[in-house]
Amino acid sequence: MTTWHEFSAAAPRIASVFSRRHTATGNLCMLATTRSDGSPRISPMEPRFFEDQLWLVGMPDTTKFRDLARDPRFCLHTATVDTQVSDGDAKLFGVAEDVQDKALHQRFAQDLFDRTGFDLRGRDFSPFYAANLTGASAVEITDGHLEITIWKLGEPERVVRKH
Repeated sequence: MTTWHEFSAAAPRIASVFSRRHTATGNLCMLATTRSDGSPRISPMEPRFFEDQLWLVGMPDTTKFRDLARDPRFCLHTATVDTQVSDGDAKLFGVAEDVQDKALHQRFAQDLFDRTGFDLRGRDFSPFYAANLTGASAVEITDGHLEITIWKLGEPERVVRKH
């Protein structure tokens, strides 16, 4: 599995599209998880970059986090409002890993406070999911053509151009 830092080096084009769309939407993404009955669940969330990792953190004891505790596989999709996809679109696939490191949590909380003013300092974080990436894709319109960039763990990015 791959950290955000490793992923962005291995798949710079997809990482760029994801980062651009993540920023443009105020960090809003859609998280896909698997319910206990095997059906899909889509939930909004605001993943955060911190210390070379992408973190899937939020309000504890939510259904999306119960889903990840049971089945850690996920898909994270940049929020799309433009049906023409003029600014691109990206999806990340991976496995969530609950990282219980109190010092890391407090550094994260301090950084969050410094950046946003939202104060979670001194609180316990459980769960605190790292996004370990196993695959990704991005869609962009280039010169009037649809370009789909695909990355799989252990492989280089590749671009498929649709005419």
